[in-house]
Amino acid sequence: MAIHQHVLNLVELCARKGIRQAIISPGSRSAPITLALARHPNMTTRAIADERSAGFIALGMAQQLRQPVILVCTSGSAVYNLAPAVAEAFFQEIPLLILTADRPKDWTHQQDGQTIYQTEIFGKHVKRSFELPADFEHADARWFAERATNEAVDLARTEPFGPVHINIPLREPLYPTVDERLGYGPVRIIEQLKSASALPAETWHQLQNEWETADRKLIAIGQGPHDPALLAVLKKISDEWRIPIVGDVISNVPRNQEFITQSDVFLSLSDEKIKEKLKPDLLITCGQSFISKQFKLFLRAHQPESHWQIQPHNRLADPFQSLTRLIPYEPTVFFEKLFSDIDYQRFVSNDEDEADTGFQETWQKLDRQATRLVRQFLKDDAVFHEWAVIQRILDALPVDSQLHVANSMPVRYVNLCGLDENQQIEVFANRGTSGIDGCLSTAVGAALTTEKPVTALIGDVAFFYDRNALWNNLIPANLRIIVLNNHSGNIFRIIDGPSRQPELDAYFETEQPLSAENTAKDAGLTYRKVTSYQELEAALPGFFVGEWAGLLEIETDKMTNAAQFQAYKALIQKTFNAD
Repeated sequence: MAIHQHVLNLVELCARKGIRQAIISPGSRSAPITLALARHPNMTTRAIADERSAGFIALGMAQQLRQPVILVCTSGSAVYNLAPAVAEAFFQEIPLLILTADRPKDWTHQQDGQTIYQTEIFGKHVKRSFELPADFEHADARWFAERATNEAVDLARTEPFGPVHINIPLREPLYPTVDERLGYGPVRIIEQLKSASALPAETWHQLQNEWETADRKLIAIGQGPHDPALLAVLKKISDEWRIPIVGDVISNVPRNQEFITQSDVFLSLSDEKIKEKLKPDLLITCGQSFISKQFKLFLRAHQPESHWQIQPHNRLADPFQSLTRLIPYEPTVFFEKLFSDIDYQRFVSNDEDEADTGFQETWQKLDRQATRLVRQFLKDDAVFHEWAVIQRILDALPVDSQLHVANSMPVRYVNLCGLDENQQIEVFANRGTSGIDGCLSTAVGAALTTEKPVTALIGDVAFFYDRNALWNNLIPANLRIIVLNNHSGNIFRIIDGPSRQPELDAYFETEQPLSAENTAKDAGLTYRKVTSYQELEAALPGFFVGEWAGLLEIETDKMTNAAQFQAYKALIQKTFNAD
């Protein structure tokens, strides 16, 4: 039997439960875990030196697979570098299985290298932390390790999904001898069956009655993956029942004749009469966070009488401060059943829908006005600024591709622009914690996992903060990176608070003179820089084709960017107030 047979069995158990991908950051204490994964015939392993980047690359992969990805690092401060990705995975509900090597507890605080307090190091940002024994002489220790590993893997892939941590103390020797043969298993698989989710008939009748008594209904979709079945039933509800459906760009609710995607534009109006017309009696939400601050402020100030949140688990969140029912149901199944039941009930009773059709018309009219206004504003080529650049980039994206949007201004710009349904673009963003760390690494992880073209749209600060995402030999050919370089954290000049402070330049924007050219060269990416609409128009057609990953750097002026955004806000107030 191998010295660290329990590690071999852990890897075998993961493989038997369907986990096939692992990201490994090199280290010596973690050698038994690394070798067990690298030599397993059913595991695909990749090495990433920077643990912070490794965490987000694993997150990007798990985001695509919707299955846990194993994340491995050595002991000591290396573990802390995983924390940003772990927190993002927790709040975005992405499944990760984190395996951290550790020294036995005997050596904590004994001036031994790479030894820190690793037990439950991620605190509340994991679904649960497990710790294996350091010694396995007794059969109970082997039984415990096997049971705990079963539980950890199942917990990571049980809704709400999220990261699960296993801390593994390892004694020396860490490496097998030349003639040592590694054997996996046998292992005992504990199968955890899913509970059947069904609401009692009485509860469904209550929901139907509440639905029927509400005149003005609004359905709002938070962040989530592209789901054709969900979009189909929502389109049917919107079309046949005249109910407005609202979504952000990260909701993957595309722009079409039915859905409301420009609410952030018209809800920024100060006209309370308009907002009173938009107030729902019944709000139904599903998905995770919303980008639009205006949408959140609107619903907090104009609260519905009833608010249902539909989700497949019981973790309660109340961002609009109006929640009255948390309904544990898979959203697509819920809306399909709701539509079917109510439609049948109306057919049997020969009862036509008496919903306020003017309510949807009000939402859709404002949405169409906002779409036209933003499009017209961004079409003007007299001034070169980053928001207009983003609109041109979105128009040029390959059909049926992925867009990974970094936080700060890029995700806000993209949300204000929107994407048309016929573009078939899947949108991803790290909106669990909304940090700029790891945005590029997440896109790299996604590109490693999907065959679709992946475009990472990222600001200069987020790019340089995470350029170690490119410090590896794994950059896939389907990756395209677009860096918006205004040489500062330009969002602080655009939002009201910091823009009025005398410390803006030195302590908020933190100007930098860097270019992405050398980073692209080091990573073996094709590189091009543009500073005008003419150069952008010439660069875009060829940028998305070819057999090599590429980087397009777009340099703009921060003062011009801020001035154009202020001009847009003034135009919104003037145009809608005039109407």
